[in-house]
Formats: sequence, structure tokens, C-alpha cells
Amino acid sequence: MAAMFRKFLNQTFGRHHHPKETEARLRLQKELFQFNKCSNHGFPYKPTALAYDSKLKLLAIGTRSGAVRIYGTPGVEFTAQHGNDISVTELYFLPEQARLVTLCSDNTLHLWEVNTADGKSSLEEVNVFNQFASEGSKLKTISTSCLTANGDQLLMGTEGGNIHILDIKTFDLQEHIIYQDVVMQNVPDDFKVNPGAVETIAQHPSDNNKFLIGYNRGLIVLWDNQDSNSDQTYNATQQLESVSWHMDGKQFMSSHADGSYIIWSTDDSTKPKEQATTPYGPFPCKVINKIQWKTAKADPVIIFSGGMPRASYGDRHTVSVMQGNDHVVFDFTSKVIDYLVLTEADEQTDDHEPADYDTPHTLVVLAEEELVLIDLETSKWPTFRQPYLSSLHSSAITTAQHVTNIPDSLWEKLVDAGKSQNNGFSARDWPIGGGNNLAEASATKDLLITGHEDGTLRFWDASATGMPLLYKLSTSTIFVGEFGGADQSVNDGDEEWPPFRKVGTFDPYSDDPKLGIQKISLCPLSETLVVAGTAGQVIVTQMERDDRDVEVKCVAVNVVSDRDNFVWKGHEAIPVKDGEVKFEAGFQPSVVMQLYPPAACTALTVHSEWQILSAGTGHGLALFDYLQKREVLTKCTLNPNDLTGTGESAMSRHKSFKKSLRESFRRIRRRRSHGGHDNKKAKKEEQKPAESPKKETPSGETKAPAAEASAETPATAEGETITPTEETPKKEETTPTPTTPTQEAGTRTIERQVEARPVDDSMASMVRTLYFSDTFLLNPTTHTPTLWAGTNAGMIYVYAITVPANDKRESEEVSCQLAKEIHLKHHAPVLSISVIDKNACPLPEPLEVQHERAKAPEMSGNHQLVICSEEQFKIFALPSLKAVGKEKVTANEGSKIRKIGFCSFRSKSDETYNETDIACLNNQGELAIYTIPGLRRQLKSECMKKEDITGIGSCLFTKSGQGFYLISSSEYQRFSLSPSAVTESVCHIELKEGMRPPPPEPEPEPEAVPVPEPEQPAQPEAETEAAAPTTEETPLQAEETQTPAQEKTDKPDDETEEGKEDTNEVSKTVITETTTTVTDSEEGNATMEKTTTVVTTTETHETSQISEISVADITVDSVTDYTEKGAEVAAPVTEGGDQ
Repeated sequence: MAAMFRKFLNQTFGRHHHPKETEARLRLQKELFQFNKCSNHGFPYKPTALAYDSKLKLLAIGTRSGAVRIYGTPGVEFTAQHGNDISVTELYFLPEQARLVTLCSDNTLHLWEVNTADGKSSLEEVNVFNQFASEGSKLKTISTSCLTANGDQLLMGTEGGNIHILDIKTFDLQEHIIYQDVVMQNVPDDFKVNPGAVETIAQHPSDNNKFLIGYNRGLIVLWDNQDSNSDQTYNATQQLESVSWHMDGKQFMSSHADGSYIIWSTDDSTKPKEQATTPYGPFPCKVINKIQWKTAKADPVIIFSGGMPRASYGDRHTVSVMQGNDHVVFDFTSKVIDYLVLTEADEQTDDHEPADYDTPHTLVVLAEEELVLIDLETSKWPTFRQPYLSSLHSSAITTAQHVTNIPDSLWEKLVDAGKSQNNGFSARDWPIGGGNNLAEASATKDLLITGHEDGTLRFWDASATGMPLLYKLSTSTIFVGEFGGADQSVNDGDEEWPPFRKVGTFDPYSDDPKLGIQKISLCPLSETLVVAGTAGQVIVTQMERDDRDVEVKCVAVNVVSDRDNFVWKGHEAIPVKDGEVKFEAGFQPSVVMQLYPPAACTALTVHSEWQILSAGTGHGLALFDYLQKREVLTKCTLNPNDLTGTGESAMSRHKSFKKSLRESFRRIRRRRSHGGHDNKKAKKEEQKPAESPKKETPSGETKAPAAEASAETPATAEGETITPTEETPKKEETTPTPTTPTQEAGTRTIERQVEARPVDDSMASMVRTLYFSDTFLLNPTTHTPTLWAGTNAGMIYVYAITVPANDKRESEEVSCQLAKEIHLKHHAPVLSISVIDKNACPLPEPLEVQHERAKAPEMSGNHQLVICSEEQFKIFALPSLKAVGKEKVTANEGSKIRKIGFCSFRSKSDETYNETDIACLNNQGELAIYTIPGLRRQLKSECMKKEDITGIGSCLFTKSGQGFYLISSSEYQRFSLSPSAVTESVCHIELKEGMRPPPPEPEPEPEAVPVPEPEQPAQPEAETEAAAPTTEETPLQAEETQTPAQEKTDKPDDETEEGKEDTNEVSKTVITETTTTVTDSEEGNATMEKTTTVVTTTETHETSQISEISVADITVDSVTDYTEKGAEVAAPVTEGGDQ
């Protein structure tokens, strides 16, 4: 019976699948689809270590998650990851070798090097030292390290006070150990106490055999490693933190835990050369973590981190720079991890003529949330503008939009506006310039626009891997309030000391959370930017080259005007400034639409050709004409019978506890009553022997009353439970046919039961998506402008819009009326709506056809509507809104769709071929691609962990088949679904010949002793040939080696008629195992017995084409048509309900 029904569906609706094209399609899939993780953009999350190669000009950063990043000139970037869950504590570059040593939290050391293969360079791990980790001794925990100047040895100080030496060439320990007991032998008797762990090691600037060894409790020893003797012993009364040599090697400086530093002479250890200096005393100060002493032609430069007065500024994160009369305390908003001083002496390539001075030119500060470079050559020490490692999260990212193929005119305006904002930066070139960028320039100019919690938008150049900042727009200047005021602690009369200067862009504090950006929409062709915020503000801006005085008009739009009893108990709207306000060059506001209630905007769409926009909130939606600056339409989506009509909902800040408790008890009571009814029904069904799994009908369906087997049999055969709603016709309110696992295991995919969501969900009124299109809504011959709005409850409102002609646009008004409604069966949230023409191409964006950026759509008819909900994709014919296909994602796979994108995929080998498909991300962190209108899955790949809520929620797709998602609060991960659209770093590092030592020769392996094989009795020639394995691949083996994507789309050409009738693919795997047993009889004769076992396994693969069985039950979605004459208002019409 089921086979006959499937055959009927195949003949009626077609199979949507052509076996002859299968092999060609499979080859095309490899050209169109491929998942790759590309480069990272932003700042590494939780950095822990910093290193710099002054010869190759490479910067390295290690993180708490074990990541290692190397950066050079813009475009040069290398990334690697430690295998275990460990953090990087220290980094050391081997000079001029493009090799790196990492010390990790598990007491292991790793050797990395940049190698080139197939024309691409990558960072690879080549060696590991884990002797200390395996021993597990706390006394051998490495507390500090020092790499010798020639890069041959690494001195490792331990918590026990000893110093071990690692040979870098062999990456193994040397026998020589500097024991603490030996060091203490020559120490005066007054100092012979346990000095504690090794705190710091510093090599002499001119004598490579001498080191300063500093211990935790203040003891410093000048150690001669060649003679194994201590030359001098210095004792400080305070806990030691760090030491720094003077360039001449005759004096050094030490910093301490009380906020002081001391200058010592190498010749006199009895007393300091200069008494202890506390820069910010005399009151108690915090520790100076690190100090550097550099020489210059003018005055020496002293740089240190920390040391602030404990009571007044103990919470500040600072790095101080002192040179003569110049003194600046650079104030950071996050913890200072480490800093480096780049000098001309270190970068000097001619070592035969040593420099007279260090001449520091750049200070590199690694903070917890950003990297800041300070120019020490230019007066007033300005900061550098960063070409990469930007702090994307300078304020928390709340939303983002990717815009591709920006016109040159708009790009130039953005760059010029950004330059006018960067007057305070250094004019010098970026000092970190190692490596060669081999990547080709991008063919298009792309933007990534991020919206932030503080009301700012940042425009990033997404065409390159570095993704530098182009322009910043602040919306706070439009509203009344003191936003973004200057730091009151800087130069405020009595507060001149210490001389703070705030640097960096990271600002974790928001002046007003209502300024937060929720939605962004940029039309690059009209240069119109619309921004929606947290307090219901929708700002329309236009790009301008010059500064202007603008009076911003604010238009209030009440979404709940028809609800007299509605009371909003949330935050108030932000008032707009009156009168003219001066705005700098860039995007300048023209009008603000203020929605009431001032709730956060949840959806936004703009049509720049019609010059209208629509915004939605949790209460409804509004259509706005931003040319005439007037309201066109409002629609309240709140349920009149629900408490949301009085504001007592999840959108309200002050929900009544009594009412909330009452709702909870009512909900529990309802569940119990439904659960008890279901349990009684289940018990009755168990008592009926005719309904046991053994008494199934041949068609695989359980016997049911005739009244239930009419229109609902196709729906329930897929394992769905129909929950009648008030919009559903009465004839569908019968009890659905119970589903049983009647098919044999392996014959088809078992579909999960998806229950309808409760209609009284408090968040059901939220507008999730809005979409403008010019399509066939009223009749199949005339197309009209339309607005589509999808809600959280699976409701879709369709509006017909009348837009006046261009010559009458400013005088005549735009009108709009509700035309149709679509009610999805399971009330799943609608994520995306799109219209495609008969060529399966989505309708182009506004103005794209006029600017010859897209082909004109096919407007002769046969348009289709693509609706993407959290649970499934559906396609409807226009204008009839008759369902023609769907793909159930939740029912078949158990996952829910979270993000949707319509991407254009171009063939890697044939640039003339491209197609548009649906890319989606589900709540399991998996990416998938579906064709339109066939809805056949082409690719499925795991992208992120299902626990990564931030990554899933922040994911966005580009039109070219790429995507971005946040791997942390500060860093985007770029990925690609198309092999023809991959943006990643392609770079190379040139090394001088002979810089790297040759790899050690491997020890010769011992020769294997041949083992004689036991003699076996001779076998007959025929049987020997039969038992011999064959190397030729059988058709079944070839079938087993297909990729998962092929399994989902491929079927053999010689498919039988019986197989064609079935909607599921059945693949059989035959395993033949031959066992030969030789036994000796009592008479001495050998008997050979051969046993052949054949195992046949059957696997069912669900075809990724449209499920024909699901075509009939699509029609339970009700469509209300307000345009039919004589039809009652709000009377739902079910298309094809009798099928």
C-alpha cells in the first residue's frame, strides 16, 4: 500500500531527480562546495606571552588556550595550536631562524618553526621537551627562562632555585646544572639564607658567559658560567621582580615589589650605586613587574610597568616611560601582560660594528584586551594605527553585517572620513615588517560593519586578512546626554601627578545600554545606512564628504496604538537633540524613527530604491517612508487574549511575581492534564492486540478509523503530531493517526516527532525577519511591491505596497495594506524569507540592476517563495501560495536552524558557472548547504561546538559563500563554503643561508633478524587462486568510498523500477569472509576445510531531494487571503487540503 502511494506521488509531483545528471552533479559539487576555516580577525583571546625577533621583525603572541600567533608585515600571519589543553607562559624567538620556543603551563617546552611546502609557509611543531613534566617534581617547575644571545642555549630557572640548561640544537638537557647550593657557597654569611625561587635571569650584554641570577627574596648574583663561580653578590631588602642591564655592562637596574627600583654597579656589590627610587612614592606603591633601561643620544630611557600608588591608583594598568624631563604614564583599560622595547641596536644587521646607543624607537605593550604600539621617536610619544590585531571588541559587539563589492566612490569617502579621525596617530610606518605577503589583492572591496554596545559602528576592511579599521561612526552625538566624556583623571588640576595618558581603544564601559546597536542595513549604491538600536531608535543616515550642521527630525511611531490597555514598564526612549547639531564628515543622520514601546529592534529591512524601511520589535512592526519622513503602517503582533497586551511579558522589565507564579501553575496544570489523557490513551492502545507491532498492515501503517485515515494519513505517516490551532479548519481537528515504527529497520529514516509550539508563548509576537520584494502577490500577471514579515510564532504577514512614480514620489504618499497571512503548522520562528524567479535566482538587491551589478530578474511569472524557519525550509508558488516542497530539518535530524544565508557559489574551474543556494548553521554547530528550489543537501560539515553559543549566535554569511563567527569576544573566525572564495594568509619568510642548524642525523635502526616462516602444506592450485586477495576495486567498494555528500545526492544509474518507487536509497554492502582450516588426521593425512561467510548489510540513506510524502502534509499550513472578493476577513484558506 505504501509503495503504491509513493508511486502515485512520484507520478503526480515528479521525482525532482534525474539519475543521468548524478555523476555530473557530483563532479560539480567538488567544484562548488568545500568547507575551510580561513584566517582569524581581531585580537587573540586571553594572551599570556609576547616575543619579538628583532632581525626578522616578527612578533609572536601566546594565549591561555595554547594558541601561538606570529605576525609580520600586514598580510603575514602564522597560527598554530598546542595539542593539549595548556596555556603558553613564555615565548622565545631563535634569532634569524624563524623558529620559536614556547614554555607551557604543564612545564613542557615546544620548538616551532616556519616551514614552506607547496609554495605555502606554515608554523609547525618539530620538537618537545617534557622531562620536567613527566617527573612531576614541584622543585623542577620552571619559574623563569633566558635564551642566550646566540640562541644555542635556554637557561631555565626553577622553583627549587637550580638552573638547568637546554641545548636548543638537540632540544635536550645538558649535564651541567647551576645548583643553588654552589651559587650560595661564595655568598657572605650574612646572606646565606634560602633565597627562594629563581625570579629572573639576564645575560651580560657583552660577555656571553656571565649572567645575573635574581632570586625571589632579593638576592642577585653575577654568575660566571665558564668558571662556575659567582663574581659578585648583591642583596636588596625588598622582594625582587626583574633586572635590566645597561648597555655598557657595568651597571644594571633592579625593580622590586614595593614600587621601587635600584641601580647597581657591577664592580661594587656592597651598596647600590644609587639609592632606591620610588617614582610614585612616598606612599606605599604597587609592584614594578618589569623594568627596562635603554640608552639614547639624549637621555637614557627608563620604562617599567606598575608601581602606582596603592591607595589612589592601585586599580590602574600602566606602563611608565621616563626620559629626562619627559614623563608619561600610559594608562590602559585592561591588565598589562607584557611589553617589549624595540631598539635600533637590536635590529642592526652588521654585528661587527656595535652601536653606541640602544636608541629605542617603539614600545610594544600587550594588554589583556588589546595590543598598543607607541612611537618613542616622535615627540609626545603618539600611538600607531594598527593594520591588524585590532580590538574588535573595544565595546562589546552586539551585531554585524557584511557588505560585498563596495563602489569605489563610497570606499574613498569612508577612507577619507577615517583619516580625519586619526589625527593623533604616529606618521611612521608600522614597525613590524617581517616576511613577504604573497596573497593577491582582492577583486572586490568588502566591508564588515560591527555594531557595539556603546552605540558605535566600526567599518572594517574585510577584503584582506588583517581587517584594519577604516571608519568609526558614533550615534550617541544624536541624542541628549553626556556620552563619551573625557577622562576626568587626566590633567585635572591637583590630579596632574602621576601624568596619566589614556591609550588604546578598549572600553568595557557603556555610558547608556540603550545606545546599543541591534540591527544594521547598508545600501552601498545609494550610500544609505540605517541603524536600529536597543531603545527602539531607528536612525537613517547618508554619506557626506564635509562637516555639516544638521537638524535631525524625530518621528514617533506607536506600534501598539490599537491596544488601549497596554502599559509599557521598560526603559524610556533616548531623546533626540533639538536644533542644529554639527556632524563630521561621514554618515550623517537625516531622520530618526522612534518606536513605541521603546523596545529593542529585532528585525530591519531597507529598500533604498523605494526609499522606505521597516523595523520590527517584540510588539509589532512599522513601515516608514524616510523620504517624506512619515509613518506608513503599523502592525501590532501581540495576542489580544494574552497578558502581553498589558505589558506583563518577557519584554517587560517589571513583571509581576504573583502573575508570573500564577502562569507557571496554570502551565503545569495544563501539562498534567494533557499528560494524563495521553497516558490513559496509551494504556488503552496497549490493551488492543490489533495495534501491536506484530499486527501491522503490509503498507506499514497502523489500522485506524476511517474518519482519521482521510486527509491526515499523509501527514501522520511522517511521524508528526498535528496540534489544531484557532486558524486551522475544523475538519483537521480530529485526532491524528498514531505513528508506529512499522517499517523494517534500515528501510527508511525514522522521523522525529515535532510537537506544535504553544500558541500563548510570551515571545510569539516578536518579529524575526522582514523582507521587501517586487513579485506576484495578487495575480500571476501583475507584480507589485510587497513587504513580508515573519514572527516568532510562525506567522507571516504579507503586505501589498503602492509606491508612487519617481516624478511624484515626494508629493504623493506611499500606501500599504495587508494582503495575505501564512500560518506555519508548528509555529516555528521564521528566520528568513526570500523570493526567487523561475531561474531559481533570488531577486536582486535594490539599485543593483540599474548599476549593472546584477542581471534583471525574470518577471514573466513563476516566482516562488522560500520560507526558512527554525525547523524546515518551505517553498510556495506565487501568487497562489500553494506549497510545492519542503525539507524537514528538525524532524529528520533533530537540530534547529539558527542562521540562514543565500550565497552564490562559483565553480572553481569554470568561472562562467555559478548558482545560488541556501547556507545554514544549526544549533549543533553544523553548516549545511541546500539547493533551491530542489532543497537537496549538498554539504554538511561541523564548524563549531554545540556549546559555543556565542559563535552560533554571531555567525553571518556573505554573498560569496564565506562566513564569520566569534570564536571569542575579541576575535572573528572566517570560514569558506566555496573553494573559489577563500581568503587566507599566503606569505613567506626569507632566511639567510645557513641560519638554521642542520637537523640531527637519525640513529641507524637495528637490522631486523629474519624469522623463518613455518612450513604450510601445499594447497591445490585452484583453491590457492580462489583464496588470493584481489587488488582490483569492486563496484561495491567504490560505492563505499563515496563522500557523505555523494551518498546524499547520488543514485546508481541502473536503479531498478522498484527502487525508483521508494523515496529512500538502499545501499547494500556484501562482505565475503573466507576461512581456511587445515587439520591433521590420525592417519597423518592433512585435510583442508574452507568456510565462506557472506554478510549482507543494508543501509538506508534519505534522499536529500524534496520528500514526496511530505508534499501532502505541507498543506496543513493555512493561508489567509484578504484580496479574494467575497471571502470573510481572517477566514483561513487551506490550499489542497483534500490531497
